[in-house]
Amino acid sequence: MRAFALEWLTRPPFPERVSAHVEQVAPQSVRWAAELGLVGNAAAARRLDRANAAELAGRACPDAGPEQLRLLADLFTWLFSFDDRCDDDGLGDDPGRLAPVVGQLLGVLDRCGGPAPPGSVTVADPTAAGLHDLCARVRAHGPPRLLLRFAAQMREYLLALLWEAANRERDRVPAPAEYLQMRRHTAGVRPSFTLTDLAYGGLAEATCRGDLAASHLDDLAVDLVCWCNDVFSYAKERRQGRDGHNLIVVLARAAGREERAGLYDAARRFNTGLRAYLELESALLAGGDPDTLRFVTARRAWIRGSYDWSLGAGRYR
Repeated sequence: MRAFALEWLTRPPFPERVSAHVEQVAPQSVRWAAELGLVGNAAAARRLDRANAAELAGRACPDAGPEQLRLLADLFTWLFSFDDRCDDDGLGDDPGRLAPVVGQLLGVLDRCGGPAPPGSVTVADPTAAGLHDLCARVRAHGPPRLLLRFAAQMREYLLALLWEAANRERDRVPAPAEYLQMRRHTAGVRPSFTLTDLAYGGLAEATCRGDLAASHLDDLAVDLVCWCNDVFSYAKERRQGRDGHNLIVVLARAAGREERAGLYDAARRFNTGLRAYLELESALLAGGDPDTLRFVTARRAWIRGSYDWSLGAGRYR
């Protein structure tokens, strides 16, 4: 899909930037996953290595310090490993099997990184232990409002995975409007934005809460990251015989067309969304507010960074 993306997706017109801390953070994040047991075998380790979570973090959040960048890279590592767990052993195909796992992880989120209450079951599962560690670090280094935001967005992510599993059980492809709404949650982009904001001192809080246009810009940034991912991951998903949770499949089915036509429809949607983003961004920046500029700069890095990472990502080959 790299050749198709280069030809049909508009390259985001923002500077390509990469953190200088990527080489430091990458082995630390790999070691974190191994010590927790998130990689249970050599094949899982190879998949995680191809994902290159630290590079994605370094492109999406290039101005973060080493500790904050490590936190974001570890979140990506957790998301990639849980995604592989759902895909490779059928966990994400069966809502009956997935539900108790989600229930355990929701319990972890309810603790918000704090100690387990007396009499509670110890977090032994590697996925649960990893999520607890992420929450504990957000709790230690960020204001409570960002921890609560992160936990709420991770809940939305987990519940959206149950929506996907229910669709797979019924061999159901969602309608475009439904898919576009739920895709904002299934990709884990929102909690990733929150850890980016944590790295930059909570920059999006006042901007998004005080300005509906800024909140809309945030939604557009989420959409662009998700749609870009759908285009780049499509070929691998089809080789693996995956389901209809991809923008290309959804658009093609809704229009009664071949999936090849859905590729071009998805590219056009991305390009149209990027134009809308740039127009809204220009209007926001016209006010000259420095906080808005910092917020916009962070989202630009995410849009461009996810595009550049996807071009070379071994995960989608």
